[in-house]
Amino acid sequence: MVKEQNVRELTQELERETLSPYAALSAETVGRDIPEEECPIRTPYQRDRDKIIHCNAFRRLMYKTQVFLFPQGDHYRTRLTHTLEVNQIARTVGRGLRLNEDLIEAIALGHDLGHTPFGHAGEYALREVSPIWFVHSQQSVRVVEKLERDGRGLNLTREVRNGILCHSDKAPWADTLEGQVVRWADKVAYINHDIEDAIRGDILREGDLPWETKVGLGQTKSQRITTLVTSLIQNSGEDIRMDDETFRLYKMLQDFLFEAVYKNPVAKGEEGKAKAIIGQLYEWFVTHPDSLPAEYEAIREEEGIERAAVDYIAGMSDRFCIATFEELFVPRPWNK
Repeated sequence: MVKEQNVRELTQELERETLSPYAALSAETVGRDIPEEECPIRTPYQRDRDKIIHCNAFRRLMYKTQVFLFPQGDHYRTRLTHTLEVNQIARTVGRGLRLNEDLIEAIALGHDLGHTPFGHAGEYALREVSPIWFVHSQQSVRVVEKLERDGRGLNLTREVRNGILCHSDKAPWADTLEGQVVRWADKVAYINHDIEDAIRGDILREGDLPWETKVGLGQTKSQRITTLVTSLIQNSGEDIRMDDETFRLYKMLQDFLFEAVYKNPVAKGEEGKAKAIIGQLYEWFVTHPDSLPAEYEAIREEEGIERAAVDYIAGMSDRFCIATFEELFVPRPWNK
């Protein structure tokens, strides 16, 4: 008697029949550090996606800065909305290349789980005050391997963890094309939504963008994303890449943003305060280890107080970081 296939097995059979020869098939995953019984409905990559969506670190992304600290307005990006835009762009590219969208989605949704409060300013602050060389992509992997679920981690597949680690330019390219797609999608997403946020914040005007990029990539966010995504789909094969001219224009736009936005004293005027807050919190927790939450005690004993302090601060949202600082360092009014 032939055993009836379950939903997961049917999905994996469909992957074999329809996906590109370069795609990462879920049935061929390297697997997890701790074996788990297969789900009858979801593939391993679908389970990883669900684990990430339901974890605490993912929810905290809602209150973490993307570029502008505490912007007044509901339409500026946060680390969560950035993550969702990366996911959307990456899945579009992946579908165009017939890659595994479930793997892409898991990597995209998890890629910034380890980001600090206050965006890259927080990352640089921890790097300056701690002996630990803090990189948010490495911290994202630490979140899913160690910090979530009371120190047990999420036990994700190797392909998802590799893609999360390698989404940053500071790391080598991911082992899977799906991971490489997310790395490109991260670039496409932030360069376009940062332009839109900078215009909304009166840091830029549309007319300020280099004329070559407006002619070659498009004059609107939608046109630019379409051009960049189309180039990735049309020029990728055994690796993920743009054509040389589109990449040149992308780099021109990126370089322009670094000077006009990321180094702009108006846009970045509060970052010095944010870095000072993180620096003082780090010194406090290192010198007052018992003030760390109980769940960090094991990390303190196994890896040292510096590691425990970095993990705790990196996991904070912007508003919780400020609230903690105020509780520790700002005098309370006398109310008796």
